[in-house]
Amino acid sequence: TFFFFQAEDGIRDPLWSRGLGDVYKRQVSTQSTWDSQKMRSLVHLQMIANQLGGATKELQQRMVISPEVQCALKAHKPVVALESTIITHGMDYPTNLQTALDVEEVVRSNGALPATIAIISGIIRVGLSKGDIEFLAKLKRSDVRKCSKRDLAYVLAHKEHGATTVAGTMYIASLAGIQVFATGGIGGVHRGAETTFDISADLIELSTTPVTVVSAGVKSILDIPKTLELLETLGVPVISYNSEFFPDFYTPSSGLKAPFSVKNAAECASIIKEGRKIGLKNGLLVAVPIPKEKAADSEKIKKAIQNAVAESVSKKITGAAVTPFLLKKVADLTEGESVLSNIELIKNNAMVAAQIASELSQDNIICKPLFAPRVVLCLSLIHI
Repeated sequence: TFFFFQAEDGIRDPLWSRGLGDVYKRQVSTQSTWDSQKMRSLVHLQMIANQLGGATKELQQRMVISPEVQCALKAHKPVVALESTIITHGMDYPTNLQTALDVEEVVRSNGALPATIAIISGIIRVGLSKGDIEFLAKLKRSDVRKCSKRDLAYVLAHKEHGATTVAGTMYIASLAGIQVFATGGIGGVHRGAETTFDISADLIELSTTPVTVVSAGVKSILDIPKTLELLETLGVPVISYNSEFFPDFYTPSSGLKAPFSVKNAAECASIIKEGRKIGLKNGLLVAVPIPKEKAADSEKIKKAIQNAVAESVSKKITGAAVTPFLLKKVADLTEGESVLSNIELIKNNAMVAAQIASELSQDNIICKPLFAPRVVLCLSLIHI
């Protein structure tokens, strides 16, 4: 009697499998008999293997990756994840639709494939069609839930529509094997957090999920110094792109020096690669200053933010409703100037993200799906 152990990734679908299966076999024993205790242990290992393999099947039933994105991932071509909250909660129709389509085009024109992420009727979608984006853009905000990671299971269970935040998009991107994500600005520590404890889940996700987030820093409606302090505590590398200073979202500089800085996409990609080689599991924040010619008026923005924050406090607006309220109020107070800057900085971030993704793809750096079991033990019993 011969016993063989087969080490696999346990995945049969070509999208998910990275070619690790069916390659490692070795004979571990030529004994003619094994006692019943050893046999029971082997059967138990097989049961565990079956359970691990099932996790990926369950995920595939709940997540649809577009054929174009599937092909790109399989071929190790550059892919950039994009969030959907900006479509449903960040801008009004038709500005939101046009911006989303323009950002995808920027990613394509810089050599990468865009993969906008959202939940439609309880199914996670990675890589939306133009029709999907238009559908989301026309939805009332009350008809689509703003989805951080905590909201995903609820939205799936209730077959709802969900627009992914930075945290939600990062998590799903990592499931799909996408390494780079472009957004406008991340969430962070809210002003007055010392009494409200209002801190975005985006920061926690950056500390636990290996996806590089390219943004114009932290939304300037937040407390930037406190956010940077917390990112340091959480071990998240903060890298300013082509500048010494951390950006102030609508304007190029917050006046705060970033811990690290890089001059180009290749340098940024090298940092990501080294982190993967030593087993780091956190994400990176690449902070890209808005081009000076596209920036908003600094004093006007500061005054608008102060007034918006004061109004949100007086109206007792809390939780997930705070950021959309503040962004809308700032847009009104600046007569749309903040929206125009927001659109420009998102496009700029998408360009940089595509360039970083292209640099990473040259070395076939792979981000394996989170739910893919690393090793499955498969027992074969052969009688001779």
